[in-house]
Amino acid sequence: MKALLRTTGLMLLLAGVGGAGYWWGGQRAQTGNDTIGDAGTVAAPAAGNERKVLYYRNPMGLPDISPVPKQDAMGMDYVPVYADEQATGDAIKISLDKLQKLGVRTETAQTRRMLHTVRVVGIIEANEQRVYTIAPKFEGWIETLHVNSTGAAVRNGQALLEAYSPELVSAQQEYVIAWEGTQSLRAGSSDAQAGMQQLAQSSLERLRNWGISEEQLQRLRADGQIRRQLTLRSPVNGIVLEKMAAQGMRFMPGEVLYRLADLSSLWLIAKVFEQDLVLIQPGLQARITVNAFPDREFTGTVAFVYPTLDTQTRTAQVRIELPNPGGVLKPAMYANVELIVPHAGGEVLAVPDSAILDSGTRQLALIERGAGLFQPRQVKPGMRADGYVEILDGLANGDKVVVSANFLIDAESNLKAALGGFGGATASGSRDAAAAHSGHDAPAAHDGHDTPATTGGQDVPAAHAGH
Repeated sequence: MKALLRTTGLMLLLAGVGGAGYWWGGQRAQTGNDTIGDAGTVAAPAAGNERKVLYYRNPMGLPDISPVPKQDAMGMDYVPVYADEQATGDAIKISLDKLQKLGVRTETAQTRRMLHTVRVVGIIEANEQRVYTIAPKFEGWIETLHVNSTGAAVRNGQALLEAYSPELVSAQQEYVIAWEGTQSLRAGSSDAQAGMQQLAQSSLERLRNWGISEEQLQRLRADGQIRRQLTLRSPVNGIVLEKMAAQGMRFMPGEVLYRLADLSSLWLIAKVFEQDLVLIQPGLQARITVNAFPDREFTGTVAFVYPTLDTQTRTAQVRIELPNPGGVLKPAMYANVELIVPHAGGEVLAVPDSAILDSGTRQLALIERGAGLFQPRQVKPGMRADGYVEILDGLANGDKVVVSANFLIDAESNLKAALGGFGGATASGSRDAAAAHSGHDAPAAHDGHDTPATTGGQDVPAAHAGH
């Protein structure tokens, strides 16, 4: 039994020694002849014009570096960072070939006219100033109904209905009698003539007060014929919004028989959130689209901002006057509105909003200082409008800022570490900050002691100075 145990232990020992040798050989094959220089960086074999490797960074941009080649948890190779890519002071240097691969694009900061767009929704309504009611001032009966349907189009002066009213007949009779008396008293005294003329004039005024048109009064004066029916006519070109009149019905003074609307001009009632109200003023131009005509754009003007706020939606109503040529727009249509708000200060310095890197506590932009050299600059943004942002402080007219691949540059050059030491950190300090943030030890120079460098949780052989 003891012999069996000794044999088993000897086999396990041999297997362990063989595994360790296999692992050490693999590590040697992987690192090759790479050596770590005086600054603790991994240098490629000095052959010709080969670039010097400082360290290897995580391929996904995570704050993790390694002095030797390795792979992440997904099997992706760490990316080498070369000496000519290191930051100079607070600047960041990226090789030109990598800039091309990243698709870095710059644009010049310059003054421009900022037009902020406030996007809201609204409902189209009839223009209240162009809505009319037909409500006779006398009692009567409808004997003939010419317009007998809601939504019918009417013209200015078109006959709506024929009504009979005993009061109108009496007033016409009074006028005819007074007019005939005036004719018969031409040879009489002036007092008698004046009295008859006053009676005739008062009869006409009463007919006018009842809404009788001048055309009908002139016809009555011309022929003296008393008409049993009176014609009520439309005062406007429009449509019938409501029709309460019915054939043969009796109506009382002030009773509404029709509601008419001129739809050549409409109102659009838009709802604007309270944070945008400071930007909305009468006279602003509005671009409007409706679902019924998605390929057309209509233009209106802000006419009035209502003084009250909806406590539930936190919005205020804004009235937009909207011309309606051809009558294609209808009341109750749903509309999307873009209110164009120009910057109060005229032209201002602005850059594309993609140029701003927002860390939450401050905003930065990358300034191009040369071929592959970028410098982070803290900026103070202002108004944003249509893809651009106003720069209140931090940039000058003519500065070239990176507008695409900002975050790729961030990952490519450990920008977070460079920004962490913004204002005097060196390139090595940036690397140390990145390593400290990742929880790993940065590559360090060695003085001849065989202290293994720790990276990624594994012990790797360290190079020795002077050996």
